[in-house]
Amino acid sequence: MFGNLFEEEEEEGFSSSSSRGRVARAGDEPPPPRGRSNLCGIKNQGGTCYLNSLLQTLLFTPEFREELFSLGPEELGCLEDKEKPGAKVRVIPLELQRLFASLLLVDQQSASTANLTDSFGWNSSEGTNQHDVQELNRILFSALEHSLVDTAGSTLIHRLYHGTIVNSIVCKECGNVSQRQEDFLDLTACVCGVSSLEEALWNMFVEEELFEGNNLYRCAQCDRLVTAAKSAKLKKLPPFMTMSLLRFSFDFAKFERYKETGRYGFPLTINIRPFCEQTDGEDSDYSYELFSVIIHKGGCYGGHYHAYIRDIDQLGQWEPPEEERKPKIQKKHKEEIKEKLQEDDPVSVLTAIIAQEPSKSVLLDQLGQKLMDKIGSSWSKKFRKPYGPIGKFLQSHNDVFLLVSNGTRVALKANPPSPVTEHPSPAEQTTNSDPSTPPDPGAAEQLPGPGQKPEEGGSHWFDLNDSAVTSIRESDIEKQFQGKESAYMLFYRKTQLHRPSEALNNPQYKVPLHLIQMAQEENTRLQKTREEFEATNNTVELRLHLAPRYRLENGALQPISREQNESTPMSFDRRKTVGDLRLAIYQMQELWEGDMALTVGKSLPAGLHLYNTLTDDSVSLYSAGIYTNSDLFVWNGREVCGATVLTGAEWEPVLLTVVRPFLGEDGDLEVEDGMLSGEGGGGFENGGPGLKREARGFAGAVTLGEVRAALGEPNESVLCQEHKGAKRGEQGAGEGGGASGWKVFPPDDMQRTLKELSLKDGDALLVLEQQSFDSSVFILNGDVVTVTTPSDCRWLQVEFRPHAVGGGEGEKEEERKKIKVPATGNMLLCQVKQRTIEELQLPPGLQYCLRQVDCTGKLLPPVCEELSVRDAGVRLMTTLTLCPGNAPKASQLFLHFCVGTAPSAGMEMDIIVENTCSVKECLKAMLDAVGLDGTCWHLRRLDWCEEVGEPLMDEDASLLELKINTGDTLIVTEGQLPPKGFLKLSVWLYLDPRNDSSVSMDTDLNHTENGNGEGQTREVMSAGERFTVNMVELRSVGQVEISDEDTLEDLKTQVLTLPALQDVCLPSTAFMRVWHLEERRLARILRGQQSTLRKLKLTSGTDLCVQQLLKEEDLGPKEVLLNVKMAVPGERCFYPPEELVWDASRDSSPRSLRSCLAAHYGLSPDSLLLAKHQPEKHTWEEISNWNQQVSKKKKKKKAESLLGAPFHLKDGDTVGIKNLLIDNNRDFVTLEDEQGQQRLRELAEQRRKGGQAAGSDGIGPQKKTESTKSRKPEVALSINVGVFR
Repeated sequence: MFGNLFEEEEEEGFSSSSSRGRVARAGDEPPPPRGRSNLCGIKNQGGTCYLNSLLQTLLFTPEFREELFSLGPEELGCLEDKEKPGAKVRVIPLELQRLFASLLLVDQQSASTANLTDSFGWNSSEGTNQHDVQELNRILFSALEHSLVDTAGSTLIHRLYHGTIVNSIVCKECGNVSQRQEDFLDLTACVCGVSSLEEALWNMFVEEELFEGNNLYRCAQCDRLVTAAKSAKLKKLPPFMTMSLLRFSFDFAKFERYKETGRYGFPLTINIRPFCEQTDGEDSDYSYELFSVIIHKGGCYGGHYHAYIRDIDQLGQWEPPEEERKPKIQKKHKEEIKEKLQEDDPVSVLTAIIAQEPSKSVLLDQLGQKLMDKIGSSWSKKFRKPYGPIGKFLQSHNDVFLLVSNGTRVALKANPPSPVTEHPSPAEQTTNSDPSTPPDPGAAEQLPGPGQKPEEGGSHWFDLNDSAVTSIRESDIEKQFQGKESAYMLFYRKTQLHRPSEALNNPQYKVPLHLIQMAQEENTRLQKTREEFEATNNTVELRLHLAPRYRLENGALQPISREQNESTPMSFDRRKTVGDLRLAIYQMQELWEGDMALTVGKSLPAGLHLYNTLTDDSVSLYSAGIYTNSDLFVWNGREVCGATVLTGAEWEPVLLTVVRPFLGEDGDLEVEDGMLSGEGGGGFENGGPGLKREARGFAGAVTLGEVRAALGEPNESVLCQEHKGAKRGEQGAGEGGGASGWKVFPPDDMQRTLKELSLKDGDALLVLEQQSFDSSVFILNGDVVTVTTPSDCRWLQVEFRPHAVGGGEGEKEEERKKIKVPATGNMLLCQVKQRTIEELQLPPGLQYCLRQVDCTGKLLPPVCEELSVRDAGVRLMTTLTLCPGNAPKASQLFLHFCVGTAPSAGMEMDIIVENTCSVKECLKAMLDAVGLDGTCWHLRRLDWCEEVGEPLMDEDASLLELKINTGDTLIVTEGQLPPKGFLKLSVWLYLDPRNDSSVSMDTDLNHTENGNGEGQTREVMSAGERFTVNMVELRSVGQVEISDEDTLEDLKTQVLTLPALQDVCLPSTAFMRVWHLEERRLARILRGQQSTLRKLKLTSGTDLCVQQLLKEEDLGPKEVLLNVKMAVPGERCFYPPEELVWDASRDSSPRSLRSCLAAHYGLSPDSLLLAKHQPEKHTWEEISNWNQQVSKKKKKKKAESLLGAPFHLKDGDTVGIKNLLIDNNRDFVTLEDEQGQQRLRELAEQRRKGGQAAGSDGIGPQKKTESTKSRKPEVALSINVGVFR
């Protein structure tokens, strides 16, 4: 009707995720139970609020619901047989039955319509496209009628909703009456120009339309045009009358849609007698009462649907709306003083919060939020300082509060929670498996909850807004008469339809037994999942630090050995007590003797420091303030290795940097902010004074005098603190010269503690003896010591190379001249060049530029001479090279280029262009430089392996927009630009040694070590080239050119046509696996035979690897292909690896992987130890069941998924397995791993000795494009139904 013009408004907060991703992943929080209303909502798939509103209306139409439930499997079939060929399974009514049973009986806040919409034949986009609910009403009823053909319910829709209208035309001359009947499912009532539903019905069925003047009627009896009157009447009235209000109209003057928002009234009860053809019946035959209003909020191009529905069978728990439960203004005024006095008493406040709850108890995790809502302040801000943590406070007041449900809920001791006073949940109601058994009369007559007052006449109305269900009053319906949020569809039922008494408060009424059992099983599963989640959510990860592994040093605890892990991880339930934790640690440490004290610690820069000791064994870890990643120190409570340990915040250690004068010949001196730096590369040539630094930790409560004594300095020594007023780095190491100021501590400060002096971790403390001031380096002026760096380190060395190209191999040594130019960080590079030219007495008129040199001796691009030494990133006391050539300006780029192929050493050419010039202009400049002409040329980038890479497709884009930087290399390539969307892919063949029959091949294999390929360059790939990845050889078989709109199946077919694969025979393309290679490594498997290459994110130049399979394979999006290896018991090796497909679509936790492997090997999951292999590091990372800590501010729980951090399991990863029943060794490292680690250490040592120049990638400015949200194209709504005749 209106297509999908009703898009979901973003402000409503509904997700636009695909309906295919609706299944909650394992590890997520289980669905919450029903709320106060005891009714179940429906999840929004992104834009299905229109569907949810209509489904809730049908659910609360008891006659429709019970008629649907009366159809059994013998007529509808079974959902389990829907995939069987020839089976006639009526999927739509079966899924509707299951959804209704779930809404009635399953204890969850909201149900999912995913299976129902799948039965409609809707794809993933239908869940995000919103449609018109009036259109859906007709299409859904039509689909049900077609689905129920030849069943007892074939007339269901016709009996309940079909009515008949008779249209009459009366000839005013002969009196002849012409009549025509038509059926209706719903009546469309006009809104424009009408004030109420009664007026619209009067205009439709009472007012006559006259045919007169130029609009005459041809009478069949008179056989001529005559004056006539046309009218319509209701002939047959259905039990349920649906009114569709025409809120949306079209303005032909403005040519746009608009929504009628004027006032339009409708009654709660209506008498249809004036609009009927036959009017001689009883009044009750024409009387209808309103029971559902579907409301549309928004405009004609976007909005949201929800429904006001009357709970006819009283299945929910109605209570006054929340605003009515709030105290009146007068009552507030009287109690204002009393409440202010009680707000300062935490016992009164918490008592009031718990007493207001219907169950007389509150979850401990929710108590803090309820306190915030009550008094507007958190416990930490208002009460923590005088009363301590909230958990400890509740336990200390055990005469008032009572912890129940294993410490997860808190109740009042005088009024503990009683299940009698709580409304029965659907889980409790479904315990009666016999649907014919009437409910307990006591349950039906239970009194309303606190403050609950039934509506007049028993009318219980609810607002069903997707997942949310709230109580409303009947008077709230009048608010939907007008405005942007107004009524859109009205549902009336005959007042003659009475409900049996056994149907009241009985959601099981007329529900089939198999659906009740299904709901019971689902409730059991949900309850178990919630208990498991609650247990998992209360598990904390602790780090135990054992005293025998530590010693006291620098005021803090330091591990004795750095090689062994100083902490022992431990998982523990935070609801258990400190005594339970102590007992568990005793059991872990069997050799522990004597007392055991548990003290909370914290890792500081100075080391581990201890704070408060857990002395009360009866308090829970939660009350004691122990959370995940807490550090606990296990000791005797007095000393560590014979040294007394001071605990508490006042003794918290501070890590200071102690600076002392250093006079020596060492060239590796530090200069930092005016101090010598060995990183600069030179130090003093002839030796000189400098400063050396040492990190030392001291307790924060010690005095400065005690620090001086601990350093072994005499009392005459001067202690200085870095002058805070000086601008740090004004003349620092970047310049290599200048001075820094230090403020001397006065004698009175020697008696003050480090905390009182506000000394923090990392602060520098300069220690000077009196004779240090005899040097020119240290100058005392009042209470400030100035440390002056000698001017010898303010220089740059410039080397002159007459021939820049060629690396200087043929140059004579005497042609290279080196001079030292005085320089500072603020000096311009053009001044450095000018001084060099003057000192070298070079001939005038020639152009020169300054260039840096990398660690291999290669010349880097010229530096911009308009910048200063510091701004250009040039370090003082380093070497620059003066070469012939021009220097680029700040707005220019210095580029390398070559023609035809990838550049080789010495064959690159250079060019300077403006960074704003286009690709076409840059290409022309390069062609002019080499003397080429013509238009059959284009530019390509150089990829990471120094090969010709991607072309620059947009010739009109500037180099700046394409992020071309100074020093980049471009290739001038002959030929026109390839068409957009056309891919050129390199193909490699996977040669599995375990499958010798894959391809006949030569025995002479050229293996290439895969590990140190930085310095290697690849020539143009030719068929037959080989390299090895993880003991598997890959051989190049050529290249294919294919459109990115082709599918993966098309790609496989084209790959098989390559000449190198003529001997490969496959029954179908399903026997071929395609890998995406990244940096010559198997990265991921391409999935989906019909997925396009664009969707698979393939680009031109991508390397692919094809692998022959022995059986068909079609991996799902969350199925991961792993190489699993079982460890050989008692040996440091593994059995040959096996391929295993792990389905992580529903559960990607370690538990799921462990169960999959246990089923594969036929072992118990609890006996398996898993680890992921890290081939780059030659290490193994153990996979355990861990729980990620969730921030209190972030209510959304993080999933413990192996597909995410820290493991990131993907295709091709290797997982090692150990059977702990026969192998006690938990170490996965093999001899090959140790050899690989040794090679990595040797390589790192070689790099450290050789030195590497640090580089930084420039990031060009990104062009910001503003994108306006475009409307989705309108799509017709449809439901696919099978043929059942």
